[in-house]
Amino acid sequence: MHDIRSIRDDAAAFDRGLARRGVAPSSEAILAKDAEWRSVTTELQTAQQRRNEASKQIGIAKRNGEDAGALMAEVAELKDRMAQLEEAERTLAAEVETLLATVPNIPADDVPDGPDESANLLVRTVGEPRSFNFVPKDHVALGEGLGMMDFELGAKLAGSRFVVLKSDLARLERAIASFMLDVHTGEFGYMEVIPPYMVRDAAVFGTGQLPKFAEDLFQTTDGRWLIPTAEVPLTNLVADSIVEEEELPLRFTAYTPCFRSEAGAAGRDTRGMIRQHQFTKVELVSIVHPDKSDEELERMTNCAETILQKLDLAYRVMKLSTGDMGFTARRTYDLEVWLPGQDDGKGQYREISSCSTCGPFQARRMKGRFKAKGEKKTDFVHTLNGSGLAIGRTMIAILETYQEQDGSVTIPEALRPYFGRDRIETAA
Repeated sequence: MHDIRSIRDDAAAFDRGLARRGVAPSSEAILAKDAEWRSVTTELQTAQQRRNEASKQIGIAKRNGEDAGALMAEVAELKDRMAQLEEAERTLAAEVETLLATVPNIPADDVPDGPDESANLLVRTVGEPRSFNFVPKDHVALGEGLGMMDFELGAKLAGSRFVVLKSDLARLERAIASFMLDVHTGEFGYMEVIPPYMVRDAAVFGTGQLPKFAEDLFQTTDGRWLIPTAEVPLTNLVADSIVEEEELPLRFTAYTPCFRSEAGAAGRDTRGMIRQHQFTKVELVSIVHPDKSDEELERMTNCAETILQKLDLAYRVMKLSTGDMGFTARRTYDLEVWLPGQDDGKGQYREISSCSTCGPFQARRMKGRFKAKGEKKTDFVHTLNGSGLAIGRTMIAILETYQEQDGSVTIPEALRPYFGRDRIETAA
């Protein structure tokens, strides 16, 4: 959420930032409602001041034996008026917040301008895609050939965009997650957390999914929300709290299921595991001092890249354009892994991680602050989040990259201590 004071100070700059995202100017509507709120607030303060003065005058009049009837009538009128003003103030404050809550973050100056992913900027390419002496299969053909990936059974149980993983592929998912968590906690100092998989409205508002993206989420009958990513509970660990400056940075990681309706993805990636309603992911979240957020984004991106490097998977890093970034982000790097079985064996780069800095945008929504030792003044922390990595897409990359012509799959060396063997054999 934006600081209303910054919009008051430079509405034109605010609208220019929105224009870079292809969003219509919003400052006029926000400031008009803000002016109403400030006018009511001023009138309320004046009424409170007059009531206090009149109350003192009543006391003086009574002590002097004078008639205080007129003053008492005035106080009664002021009380009624103040009740009306207090209600109006609450209503207008909520309306201002609603307007602010639906406006995306302003992109950083170095973010490339553009309408969509076509304007994304290639930062670097790491690793060479494997060369095959046969046409590589995609993960669906491989998984079904192994007899360990069942989309029909997933659809029977839950509908489209679900899968049942069995035997060695279920084991592989567990191995991938354990490997990732060990790297992030052991090498990079993230604290492992097991958070709730359902959260209240305030949590999904704090990280920016509500109110604008409710249709992308699943809600329980009692009003809780299934988490679309562990970013939601992990970031909200500091909601409504004040962190001591010396405690920063806070770095959290979690392996959780994620639930998404994919309301805006009709017809996209309908084959296979790339886009599912339920999937698992290892998430990275950092809570940092404002001076450190840009540096932390580079660090977080490196943490995610390290997983791909240890698995010897070819990938590239893209800086997202203004039109492709998420609602809460001010700068985002996408890691795109090479999937050789896509596009009928021609191969494609596909997203496997997004790492974003949100500045104070989420912290202001969830009231996450910090203060220096001995100081009373507080300021908003900066929040960052990233995938470290998506488990299903990592499995896809391993299956397609390490496949053999007979349909078996070699296990990357880094995973062998977790998986217990060096290959997955084809079904008998």
